[in-house]
Amino acid sequence: MEAIETRYRTHTCGQLRLSDQGKTISLAGWVHNYRDYGGMVFIDLRDRDGITQLVFTPEGVGADAINLARKLRSEWVISATGVVADRGVDDKGKSLENPKLATGKIEIRVKSFAVLSESPTPPFLPDDREQINEERRLQYRYIDLRRPTMQDTLRTRHRVTRIMRDYLGDLGFWEIETPFLTKSTPEGARDFIVPARLVPGSFYALPQSPQLFKQLLMVGGCDKYMQIVRCFRDEDPRADRQAEFTQLDVEMAFIDRENIISIIEGLLRRIWKEVLNVEIPNPIPHIEYDDAMKLYGSDRPDLRYGMKLHDVTDLAHTTDFGVFKNAPMVKAICVPGGAKLTRKETDALAEWAKGFGAKGLAVTKVAGGAFDTGIAKFVASIAPQLIERTGAKDGDLLCFAADRSKIVHKVLGELRLKMARDLQMTPTQEFAWTWVVNFPLFEWDEEEKRFNSTHHPFTAPLDEDLAKFDSTDRATIESIKSKAYDIVVNGSEIGGGSIRIHRMDVQQKLFALLGIDSESQKLKFGFLLDALHYGAPPHGGIALGLDRLVMILRGINNIRDVIAFPKTQSGADLMCGSPSVVDEKQLRETHIRVALPPAKPA
Repeated sequence: MEAIETRYRTHTCGQLRLSDQGKTISLAGWVHNYRDYGGMVFIDLRDRDGITQLVFTPEGVGADAINLARKLRSEWVISATGVVADRGVDDKGKSLENPKLATGKIEIRVKSFAVLSESPTPPFLPDDREQINEERRLQYRYIDLRRPTMQDTLRTRHRVTRIMRDYLGDLGFWEIETPFLTKSTPEGARDFIVPARLVPGSFYALPQSPQLFKQLLMVGGCDKYMQIVRCFRDEDPRADRQAEFTQLDVEMAFIDRENIISIIEGLLRRIWKEVLNVEIPNPIPHIEYDDAMKLYGSDRPDLRYGMKLHDVTDLAHTTDFGVFKNAPMVKAICVPGGAKLTRKETDALAEWAKGFGAKGLAVTKVAGGAFDTGIAKFVASIAPQLIERTGAKDGDLLCFAADRSKIVHKVLGELRLKMARDLQMTPTQEFAWTWVVNFPLFEWDEEEKRFNSTHHPFTAPLDEDLAKFDSTDRATIESIKSKAYDIVVNGSEIGGGSIRIHRMDVQQKLFALLGIDSESQKLKFGFLLDALHYGAPPHGGIALGLDRLVMILRGINNIRDVIAFPKTQSGADLMCGSPSVVDEKQLRETHIRVALPPAKPA
């Protein structure tokens, strides 16, 4: 990358090559390391683009300046002017080139330099070889950001956002900003709320997504909208989720599902090609939601591995094994090579399964064309049929879940991923892509005894299922499919969207099925219903999670490593010290009184 020439530098530390030999140049950056050989001082100077070796000699910088050069230490900031030279060979004729550096064939013979700022010994060095506790890295994030891997990740993130803007801009999308201070609406997660000082007792909410605003932009005739936007959800963080995150938001008018899918596939193909030089399928295959659950136990299936779920309910019900005989559903997965697991390890799997609501996990090993250990004696009568149906071979492990379909699918879906990790299975491909389509529109909440939206309450049903809105039969309503779609790669959902409801009467019926009465509809969504009343075009869109997308491109497992200034697992910013207490004056101005929960007994 070329530098913008300033009084501190003419080039970056990753820019110069042997073709620049003889040029007088200036560099600026951080001292990466230093070596004092008595008469000569060698400094590796680092900036975000790379490292260049500087050579200080008494002849080059003068007798007084060489003493200053000997005082340079790690993370001091300096600028230096000198001549680009070939590193050449040593006195034995061996090349002094450093093949690990892009600038490894050259060095800078320094003529003058200046110390721009000094640094005490830092809490850690920004070197990839250092193994630093994450809390310490986040506390000193400004040092952690100097690490080459962090710089490469932020560079990748920048490249991805630039590609997004260029690609969609060429297709006629406008980037339009939407409000951060908005109205609290039920979208599935808990809102962050902000007190409104000028309206005592009232609050704004930070947006979980720009969902309603991008729909209103379509009603407003903007036709093609995009935005790289921050979103906020007051949820517990996890490895691939933060309370504040970034997404690419896209919405279009006068389209159907295939139009959205085609545009997003084109964008993803360009990103993967330009960033990784990898081709992705054209087109990306689709899988029905029902098939994804049936075969993989997940609506974001990782297709790099086999281990499909096999329904063995009919066979299981012929046994005298009560766990199987009385279960509404019994499914199995075959774990290749899983027979090498010890009894202790398979017993631990049963305990692990309880964390997903199961009563346990039944297992047996395949040996000699029959079953051995575990529940072998209970399923001996159906061994040939089970082996044939699951494709099990000697040395494999069969794992069974018996319960309601929701629990069976959850347990075996998670078990597939766990076994792939624990047994270090080799994936069949580097990137396995699929669109998951035709999600159910509603999910039944057993505790609340009511329906919830599977995606969000603005998702349109399939045209052929629209008549079912008038039914009062729970099974009929549960069978309604939606025009929703998720894009999944390697078992990670990197985006999801839908065709929206553009008719006011349909939107009102959906709200009613969710238990939102007409008064609550007006209170919470009156502005949307009014907008739909005044002529809304058919429209739909999608949101791609930028953080997750960069994680996959960089092969990173923790979302905190792709965000410049992230929060910890508990939502804390260790560098700034937030969240924090505010003073009484601020509380009075916003008309808030803090009521702390009672202290827990010691």
